[in-house]
Amino acid sequence: MSFEGSYLWHVRQKVGHDLVLVPGAAVAAQREDGAVLFARRGDDGTWCLPGGAAEVGGSFARTAVDELREETGLLADPADLIPAACFSEAERHTLRYPNGDVAHYFSMCFLVRRWEGEMRPDGHETTDLRFADPIELPQPFEDSTARAVELLLAYLRTGTFQVA
Repeated sequence: MSFEGSYLWHVRQKVGHDLVLVPGAAVAAQREDGAVLFARRGDDGTWCLPGGAAEVGGSFARTAVDELREETGLLADPADLIPAACFSEAERHTLRYPNGDVAHYFSMCFLVRRWEGEMRPDGHETTDLRFADPIELPQPFEDSTARAVELLLAYLRTGTFQVA
């Protein structure tokens, strides 16, 4: 779903650019060789994990699979999502957009190792897709997602759900 018409777009029509609290999800699609799929954002050209804001009636898992499909063309089953971390630190996850909007995200990060479909950027939210070693992030990289990747790496090392 494009931003226009989304739940957050409707909220923005009422509150303008004021701070909003937003639930969301990010997905780390990981190949057998350990490489993770990253997406280049269409709005500012930075790289990030596929993800986004929840819609009315959704859930963290539904948001994760919907955003993965919308931004990358890959189809994942919610049953294959592995909860790896949650992140919501205000100093790292409050984003200020070029149009003046401010949003503080409370997100779940899921790991997925099984999916179907042809990988393709949507051409709007994402302009390129790349598998890369999560230790050597493609540049420029989005700061809030860098924190999510740090948490993902900690999960991969320890097997323990990460909270930040």
